[in-house]
Amino acid sequence: MDVLSQAVFGSSLAQSVAKDRSKQLTALLIGALAGMAPDLDVLIRSSDDHLLFLEFHRQFTHSLFFIPIGALLCAFIFYPFAKKKLSFMQIYLFSFAGFATHGLLDACTSYGTQLFWPFSNERVAWSIVSIVDPFFTLPVLVLIVLAVYRKQRLFAQIAFAYAVVFLISGFIQKHRAEDALYSLAQQRGHQVERIRVKPSFANRHVWKLIYEYNNRYYVDAVKLLRNTEIIPGTSIQKLNIKRDLPWLMPNSQQAKDIERFRWFSDDFLAVDPQNPDTVMDVRYSILPNNVKLMWGIKLDQHKNNTPNTHVKFIVNRKLRAQSRKQFIDMLF
Repeated sequence: MDVLSQAVFGSSLAQSVAKDRSKQLTALLIGALAGMAPDLDVLIRSSDDHLLFLEFHRQFTHSLFFIPIGALLCAFIFYPFAKKKLSFMQIYLFSFAGFATHGLLDACTSYGTQLFWPFSNERVAWSIVSIVDPFFTLPVLVLIVLAVYRKQRLFAQIAFAYAVVFLISGFIQKHRAEDALYSLAQQRGHQVERIRVKPSFANRHVWKLIYEYNNRYYVDAVKLLRNTEIIPGTSIQKLNIKRDLPWLMPNSQQAKDIERFRWFSDDFLAVDPQNPDTVMDVRYSILPNNVKLMWGIKLDQHKNNTPNTHVKFIVNRKLRAQSRKQFIDMLF
């Protein structure tokens, strides 16, 4: 999730285990910093190989098995600044609490987190909360600040409990979204082969629906309030390298990079309709019921024979006025 959400969630657990009333502020700071620390993996990148970032982000630093080590590294860093107020074990406890929340919270989103690395490179994505959700973050923020102001960890415990209940309740909405998807596919006479459902940006009542049928991805949205309302979308052909990129040499670096991107996107790939040399991740778009590129990889046909030429990772997060209006209409 976003940095602020990681910070407040980490703080809420760290403050919850702080028995000394006077330690609430210190627990908040250590929990917040440790809660954000795993995202330092974004520094692992290469100017030549753009996909290196995708391979290492949410990898070893987000693994459940790395938590004790990551917390220990944080404790060593924080110790010189907090040793007058806390023992090393207290610092480690707060660091552990903050660090432990990070990977699990990220796994609640749709991006994919390698929780079980190095024993598995599976990208866990429960898809029950948006990467940014103010209804998750703001109440937790208010409560942990109250815990410091009132010097009572009860407020932090309420914050942590609220966050956990909020996340778990996301499975209910996800189940409703899946039911809507299967019902929609049945109406169309389609036999669903694979699905993905995920909440759209900063809310949990408008969901993106994706299913695969007959080598096409069908992308729609659904509004899940008291009633269920389908927002029709579109479809796109699934990537077929021989058909879509006939010039690509099978053993080239660019061909290898497509397979790396396929792993990252869980094989939800298609050629960008606006650019035949760009492969896009169908799971993400500005509007939940369309397939316009949010990120993807750009190939270079003229460098097909160059052995060390990597693809370029491209991102498009421009929110045009028309798209903004359409999204607001979907929400309200």
